[in-house]
Amino acid sequence: MNKMSTLLIMLFICLNATAQDITGSWTGKLNLNGMKLNLVFNITKDKDGTMTCTFDSPDQGAKGIPAEISVTDGTKVKIDIPAIKATYEGEMKDGMLKGSLSQSGMSFPLEMKPGTVKRNRPQTPRPPYPYTTEEVTFGNAADNVSLSGTLTYPEGFDKRGKGSVPVVIMVTGSGLQNRDEEIFDHKPFLVIADFLARNGIASLRYDDRGAGKSTGDPATATSENNMKDALAAIEYIHKTGKFGKTGILGHSEGGGIAFMIAARGKADFIVSMAGPGTDGTEILVKQNEMALKLSGVPTETADEYCKALRAVLTAVTHNDTTSTAHDIIKRAGIKLPAPAINNLSMVMKQCSSPWMRYFIAYNPAEDIKNTRCPVMAINGGKDTQVEAETNLAAISNLLPQISGNLIKTYPGLNHLFQPCTTGLPAEYGQIEQTISPEVLKDIAEWINKQPRG
Repeated sequence: MNKMSTLLIMLFICLNATAQDITGSWTGKLNLNGMKLNLVFNITKDKDGTMTCTFDSPDQGAKGIPAEISVTDGTKVKIDIPAIKATYEGEMKDGMLKGSLSQSGMSFPLEMKPGTVKRNRPQTPRPPYPYTTEEVTFGNAADNVSLSGTLTYPEGFDKRGKGSVPVVIMVTGSGLQNRDEEIFDHKPFLVIADFLARNGIASLRYDDRGAGKSTGDPATATSENNMKDALAAIEYIHKTGKFGKTGILGHSEGGGIAFMIAARGKADFIVSMAGPGTDGTEILVKQNEMALKLSGVPTETADEYCKALRAVLTAVTHNDTTSTAHDIIKRAGIKLPAPAINNLSMVMKQCSSPWMRYFIAYNPAEDIKNTRCPVMAINGGKDTQVEAETNLAAISNLLPQISGNLIKTYPGLNHLFQPCTTGLPAEYGQIEQTISPEVLKDIAEWINKQPRG
């Protein structure tokens, strides 16, 4: 009887082991030429036992990508991710999923363990704050958009004279962003707003149209539409009658919008953080050149690809709707492998969006030339999205020589003004620091040096 009981117990243990529960989140790090990329599978089971799965790539800011999952023998897992044409195949062993991820004919070992990616963001401020914040709503009537944001008053605001406190309106970079410009669990605009408030400066940051609590369709918006939203923020601030000088602090695309607003005489000062000094075509070509070479692509191959990319973007700018990427590349006499040509075909499709068409054609030169207010223009020396040397040189050469202008490059910092190794976007989420304290200090000191009243 005891032997039978022992046999039944062992059978139960074996059956239980082969039917392990794989629901929940699983995380692992993919090794891509020495660069570690966090990946997450989120697996759930319905009441009827049907399994569903989504895929996250936190280091690339991608979450909730639909995936298809199948489980055989209770331990063997296959997950297809159609959006990126990738497949993961693994097996449950010792509480882990051990297998590999395949994409574009290449296979990479990938072990997954239970849990999600936990970020440490020490600069993110936590309440209680020593200053006051207010939830506000204002509108861009021309585009029928309602914008929601946070107005942050500095410490001691009530004790300072009316109209004496400077205020900064923050304008985000490209893509759909909330009021904190949140990316990879970093909240740069929240960190900046907190630092400014502790240094006597008010700020207004708001959700982009279509993000957070703001209305509007971002799919139809261009940088010009986004500029009009920022102008609506300026009008709202003026109507409150509470503040002194009103400035724009813009990051990336927002830095370009800052110059657009300044050229129209609507800002008392601007801070352009990694804002463009050249047209969108130049920005994109330089982006790709730096990314390819830093990723180990041979210089000749990278140069040929960028030459082809320039040709494609030029065709789009000239409204060439009949040529394919293959046609354009062939006419230019450029030889590229099929995957590169396919990628450029995808680029052409992306260029059909209103925002992209405006971006690649827009040249900020005239707006920079017509800027008459004080300017602080800064870049990270390792910025691979808006390359510092080219863009700051263009801004410096175009900008009227006004007392108080500051143009500065921060060596070793990336597009988000973080200390980095390569400057590539894949590093953003892996870096704990949100923004360099030196940059925060310089911004606050420069704004506080601007004439009051």
